[in-house]
Amino acid sequence: MNQPVTILCLTSYFKGAEFLRECRRQGCRVLLITVEKLRDEDWPRESIDEVFYMPDLFRREDVIHGISYLARTERIDRIVPLDEFDLEMASALREHLRIPGMGETTVRHYRDKLAMRMVAREAGILVPDFVPVLHHEPIRHFLETVPAPWVLKPRLSASAIGIKKLSDPEQVWRTIEELGDKRSFHVLERFIPGSVYHVDSLAWNREIVFSEANAYMTPPFEVYHGGGLFCTRTLPRDSDEARALRELDGQVLRALGMVRGALHTEFIRGDADGRFYFLETAARVGGANIVEMTEAATGINLWREWARLEVADVRGQNYAPPEPRSDHAGLLVSLARQEWPDTSAYQDPEIVWRMTKRHHVGLIVASQSAERVTQLLHQYMGRIRDDFYASMPAAESATE
Repeated sequence: MNQPVTILCLTSYFKGAEFLRECRRQGCRVLLITVEKLRDEDWPRESIDEVFYMPDLFRREDVIHGISYLARTERIDRIVPLDEFDLEMASALREHLRIPGMGETTVRHYRDKLAMRMVAREAGILVPDFVPVLHHEPIRHFLETVPAPWVLKPRLSASAIGIKKLSDPEQVWRTIEELGDKRSFHVLERFIPGSVYHVDSLAWNREIVFSEANAYMTPPFEVYHGGGLFCTRTLPRDSDEARALRELDGQVLRALGMVRGALHTEFIRGDADGRFYFLETAARVGGANIVEMTEAATGINLWREWARLEVADVRGQNYAPPEPRSDHAGLLVSLARQEWPDTSAYQDPEIVWRMTKRHHVGLIVASQSAERVTQLLHQYMGRIRDDFYASMPAAESATE
């Protein structure tokens, strides 16, 4: 008698509902491991066989003990982290239980900003000049030879959390000293002014099988630290930019060693030289409703397809994504002054999605015309700033 495939999902944040639903549609047994503070969230409980709650998912020994106990009665086929901050724990569990999937060494390439830069550079991929915050002499040489400004980045954080932009050597050394024993968990990098892009893709058998090249209207660093509006859009697929970015995305995949899964990879095109530099990548779908924007443009839901390819691998089947549409879409998200912002005055027919979240406002527009999408986003950025916009100080860590 064939047993159903059992997928264990690990997440410290409320996300991935469509991944859970698709696993159930595929006939899987679905187990969710999450944290106590998310007990009352709106999980798709009809698609989950059992939910287990822990105080947190960062205590390695406690989590290994808990999942090992669960494995006495559950045959776990795959372990999937739904959030970036759970990647290391998922890899540790796979190693301990000998379950197929990305191990701890490869996961470092997708979590550790120093590791991913070193591997990419070794593979001939252009990256901004950087130096580990370890031995003093290389740091001194870096500050003497690489022009300011520089950015000090936590190696194991996500998005723009904890990044500091620094402009003189004394400021750099003072900031490093303030880090104390945490200094080795940082990397110092040259700040390159330019336009920032992201490629959201799916990998199967070490090859990219779906990818969308997108451009941020405002770099995420400026949004996070300057209080701007988060806004991104799909690039025209036949543009030189889009073609170059898709090719670079494949190079990053092959260099860093992913076999299958979802990726969110960021690049910057330097204003001074027009060249694309690899910034960072993550073995997950893009956050901030990028999944919804991608689906609005292509019909491809990255959560859903990630689930399908994981299940296909367990069953020894081939995987191919559905044929995508070729529309264009744009996303705009902001904090809002109002508890429940009313966007009913925004009536353009291209609006296909509206955010429903306390003190947030968000819209997705979709059209066959890239120019129309860009026009609407520029228009809405001004209106939303006037109607709803609010800001708050940037968090120094993911737990704030």
